[in-house]
Amino acid sequence: MLINRLLVGERVKLTSFKEEYLTTFEAWYNDTSFLRLYDVVSAFPKSEIQLQEMLSDTRKSDDKYLFAVKTIEEDKLIGVTGFENILWNNGTAWVYIGIGDADFRGKGVGREALALTMEFGFQELNLHRIQLNVLSYNKPAIALYERLGFKREGVYREFIHRDGKRHDMYLYGILRKEWQDNTYNLI
Repeated sequence: MLINRLLVGERVKLTSFKEEYLTTFEAWYNDTSFLRLYDVVSAFPKSEIQLQEMLSDTRKSDDKYLFAVKTIEEDKLIGVTGFENILWNNGTAWVYIGIGDADFRGKGVGREALALTMEFGFQELNLHRIQLNVLSYNKPAIALYERLGFKREGVYREFIHRDGKRHDMYLYGILRKEWQDNTYNLI
């Protein structure tokens, strides 16, 4: 597949994450409904200084990539996506995505942003496998991952405790051949 517009879709684009975005990112890290879907750690707010340290660590790392998800029309920051724990010798990486701006959730921009991230991973980073974890109660994310061709490969039973209940965490993965063989990778 020839990439004509790497990191650019119909409605969103992936760009570098700039320091000026930290104020918005801090607001998302103070939204517990976002945090409970985005991460498995306790939904504890982080300050702009803590987020600056995270950004600095990511920039220094050789096994992480972080992108800002921005709308094309308004050039508005609406989320983040990227890779972490890249094992270059194996061609594997963990992918993540979070749409922090609640006005854009459930509108298909997450699918587009994740498809762009996957395209970057398989085409530019030459990955063989991309994987992710998702909590069992995050039904919209599970539907998104399956629409993009991810396969459920495992279950971490009763992995997380939230609101007095135990919840499973699922492991999903997709191989380069599966991505190439389906039409889900088209933006």
